[in-house]
Amino acid sequence: MDIDQASTFLVGSILVGMGFIILAAAATVINIIFSKYWHPVNLGSILPKALSQTGRFATEEEMARVAPQFDKKPVDLSKNK
Repeated sequence: MDIDQASTFLVGSILVGMGFIILAAAATVINIIFSKYWHPVNLGSILPKALSQTGRFATEEEMARVAPQFDKKPVDLSKNK
């Protein structure tokens, strides 16, 4: 490898590295723009209801049936000393 080939390889490597850095910066900027202005896509009219549900999966009746139960006996805190 003579000096011309080595300098061409060095310059090419530097330019490829700078190209990757520019592509990464552009992808980051595009991602920031999308995340700032993108609104969720509602696929409820296309997908079945079971696949497009969000939030809680329990109904109000199920939540009432599984109401928390507390013990009514008093707790002796003097044992914690």
